[in-house]
Amino acid sequence: MARCCVSVMGILLVCLWSAVAEAGEYMAYRDPKKPLGIRIKDLMHRMTLEEKIGQMIQIERSIATPDVMKKHFIGSVLSGGGSVPGPKASAESWVNMVNGIQKASLSTRLGIPMIYGIDAVHGHNNVYNATIFPHNVGLGVTRDAELVKKIGAATALEVRATGIPYVFAPCIAVCRDPRWGRCYESYSEDHRIVQAMTEIIPGLQGDVPSNFQKGVPFVAGKKNVASCAKHYVGDGGTTNGIDENNTLVDANGLMSIHMPAYYNSIQKGVATIMVSYSSWNGKKMHANGDLITGYLKNKLRFRGFVISDYEGIDRITSPPHANYTYSVQASILAGIDMVMGPENQTELIDDLTFLVKKNIIPMSRIDDAVRRILRVKFVMGLFENPLADLSLINQLGSQEHRELAREAVRKSLVLLKNGKAADRPLLPLPKKASKILVAGSHANNLGYQCGGWTIEWQGLGGNDLTTGTTILSGIKKTVHPITEVIYSENPDTEFIQSLQEVSYAIVVVGERPYAELFGDSMNLTIPEPGPKIIRNVCGIIKCVVIVISGRPIVVEPYLANIDALVAAWLPGTEGQGIGDVLFGDYGFTGKLARTWFKTVDQLPMNVGDSHYDPLFPFGFGLTTEPNREGN
Repeated sequence: MARCCVSVMGILLVCLWSAVAEAGEYMAYRDPKKPLGIRIKDLMHRMTLEEKIGQMIQIERSIATPDVMKKHFIGSVLSGGGSVPGPKASAESWVNMVNGIQKASLSTRLGIPMIYGIDAVHGHNNVYNATIFPHNVGLGVTRDAELVKKIGAATALEVRATGIPYVFAPCIAVCRDPRWGRCYESYSEDHRIVQAMTEIIPGLQGDVPSNFQKGVPFVAGKKNVASCAKHYVGDGGTTNGIDENNTLVDANGLMSIHMPAYYNSIQKGVATIMVSYSSWNGKKMHANGDLITGYLKNKLRFRGFVISDYEGIDRITSPPHANYTYSVQASILAGIDMVMGPENQTELIDDLTFLVKKNIIPMSRIDDAVRRILRVKFVMGLFENPLADLSLINQLGSQEHRELAREAVRKSLVLLKNGKAADRPLLPLPKKASKILVAGSHANNLGYQCGGWTIEWQGLGGNDLTTGTTILSGIKKTVHPITEVIYSENPDTEFIQSLQEVSYAIVVVGERPYAELFGDSMNLTIPEPGPKIIRNVCGIIKCVVIVISGRPIVVEPYLANIDALVAAWLPGTEGQGIGDVLFGDYGFTGKLARTWFKTVDQLPMNVGDSHYDPLFPFGFGLTTEPNREGN
């Protein structure tokens, strides 16, 4: 009996010593002084299949409970469009939420931090009080890569202010048909402008060192974020601009139009690349191993990780999720490393585990995916600094960032017409007048001027969604104190005719907010009451029409009655930038980065096409000189 007790005590002592040894064991992956490759190899050697598969999964924050994070070793969490800790949540609330999820990840056996991602496609657009910059369609007009880099840096600071280290931006699509509902996410129809605008990546991530190895992801530090070039590849070339559809183009067209910006992104150290919902010549991109593994990983030597779009692997089949096991197999074998947004993460885990254990998906493919994910996490310092603090919260919506956004608005405006005769320009407008009329559905609507992907996925209308300056407010702040500004959202002719001594009118109309497939349009017309307001006002008063839209839209029927026409795109929260240029504090400088068609029957029509006959050609834009004196 005594001998039995001694044996039991001996076993307990051995177990205790083992635990102490393990606790005190040197773990190379935790040593920031060790080379990156050694840290990755050491950690992967310690990981079980279950832990590796967990790293490959990104779930929505709404289901990222501590139990889920710990049980499944989840590698990443995201906020989808409009997914927030609470209405008008503060930066501190965001930090606390992200840290709460992170603490669950850090409590697992190996303590591998999760990476939290969010769409920040024109500033930190999900977050109340953030600076909302012009959408990419406007930034392309500026052709100012340095400005876009500054916007990237400002966005990174605001995202980090909320505790988030990873953004699903930039979109480097080359939109070839404005009927596409995501055309405003594209900088231009010309790949050369899109390539230049990839300078936003070093803005977000920091500049790669001169001796940095091409293809390896790079994130400079705690004031930068990992970025994501999207959507690989050909998303902007679908038939009739239908979202998530088929891009019919030969290999030369794909490589010469849609691929070039990815070369630039990889050279600049982009951390991740997101795959497109669309197909290329009938082959779903989420299952296209030739382009994901063969070209992106092997030929271009991209060493970051490849992520699916939200439930993108489900859509490999029609209808979506019809054969999920096949979708998992096809997408992972094609080269997707991280799967975004599974509705049921246990289904994905079970299917992927089954496919590996049956040798349908080789372990080498799992290891490749996990190696890439860990590489990004190590490079960005996530192991050393997994938890956010409150040191950057004052960066959210800072005045410096709002001034930068205001500059971007000024430079993104395109003057399409200025006076019914060239020798009688209407712009710049005089600040000093007895009365002016401001009219239109978009003149006093912050949500409309921000567009989709603002607070909510589809955007919102009204002025309560976030903080900013409407176009009307900007006009009122700019005109002379004696100028009476009369505002009417939808004036009828009787009201207009009743006005006395109105010097001129400013009409602001355009598209209502939309995102993705909900923005697909086969007619591209200005929604009512926009056309009626143009007719009513411009038929009686000398007028400038400002179009708020995510793309060129039908304006030719109204052009003869309009004295001046401005394309303002989707300017974001800093509407004061429009007043700055309208009244001559700054001149118009923007040049179209998209062809402005006459009728939708001409579409698709891009510069260089044989049938090219635009209303306003690519590169068009009238200019004015600043007129600060005497105005």
